[in-house]
Amino acid sequence: MTTSKPVAEVAATPTSVVELSIVLPCLNEAETLEVCVRKAKKSLEDLGVNGEVVVADNGSTDGSQDIARRNGARVVDVPRRGYGAALTAGIEAAEGTYVLMADADDSYALEDIGGFLEELRKGADLVMGNRFKGGIADGAMPPLHRYLGNPVLSWLGKLFFRIPVGDFHCGMRAFRRDRMVELGLRTSGMEFASEMVVRSALTHFDIREVPTTLRKDGRSRPPHLNTWRDGWRHLRFLLAFSPRWLLYYPSMALMGLGLLGLLWLSFGPQQVGSIGFGLHSMLACATGFVVGMQGIGLAVVARSYAAHLGLLPPPSGRTILRIARASLERGLWLGLLMILLGIVSFIVALSMWGATGFGALDVVQTMRVPILGMVLIVGGFQLISVSFTLSLTKIGED
Repeated sequence: MTTSKPVAEVAATPTSVVELSIVLPCLNEAETLEVCVRKAKKSLEDLGVNGEVVVADNGSTDGSQDIARRNGARVVDVPRRGYGAALTAGIEAAEGTYVLMADADDSYALEDIGGFLEELRKGADLVMGNRFKGGIADGAMPPLHRYLGNPVLSWLGKLFFRIPVGDFHCGMRAFRRDRMVELGLRTSGMEFASEMVVRSALTHFDIREVPTTLRKDGRSRPPHLNTWRDGWRHLRFLLAFSPRWLLYYPSMALMGLGLLGLLWLSFGPQQVGSIGFGLHSMLACATGFVVGMQGIGLAVVARSYAAHLGLLPPPSGRTILRIARASLERGLWLGLLMILLGIVSFIVALSMWGATGFGALDVVQTMRVPILGMVLIVGGFQLISVSFTLSLTKIGED
């Protein structure tokens, strides 16, 4: 089993300033809190670090607060419920230059924190623990979490945000307090762990990883974590913070396929082998184009608004962000042009109907032009709507 570097290799920093705060979120952890606080304090002593242990209590009713104080920890009362809320309050109250956070259930190796501190002293902004490299004891992690939940969410984190860690949801991590406070993390639940890593990556923090171990926790009650509810909250957060993957890429594919189909079928029915494509296929392509265009518009607005709120960094040079910087006037002119072409299409269709004396029409032969007109008018209206909405997210930036 791999462990982090020996504590002897981490040189002590002789200063009266608090260097490291160990923050433990707590909700009725009377069974394990004492051993966690003692391990944390002993680590600080062994490392020769001027530090403190902060217990962010989330409304315990089992005497956890008294246990923490009796063992030399500072207690911060956090009335707002939630894992993220407790950690946010604990981080804000911490006095250390660096903060190390871990659960108060005696599952993390609080006796082995030297590797985290060493990387912070070398300049890292965020140091993640990796339980898969350090070792997971039997029964410490449910199989569903170990072989599906954590690997999938970690893979999505790498794909969506290029986060260079292999254990996206390790609860033991350390960071520069000032850099994390700057981010203004907002979530109050278990997804706080995802927000910390995602927004650190988007802000281009120096993120590193050290091995750590995970043992079976010492509680006799079930954990606070709910597999499906909290797993969904993590996934929902990842998708919400990546409009590209949630909306932009799927919508681009849908709109592209719809456009190709529309152009192909505009000249009449087509045959591929024994399969025929006609008016119904053209309607399906029109639907795909319109829905895809709407999805792209929503992705651009979401990305721009998130940047306006400070949740995501300002736009750079990528395609979705170049669109987000486009002016209201350009969108209006292009949208009006599409609507005008759509109206022309309906006029052409009307003249074709008039040529027959406004009698009954062959739907299969005459519906192609109106379908193109509908796509152009709806698409133009969507473009104008998105342009106006986008301009609202950029008020004050001109």
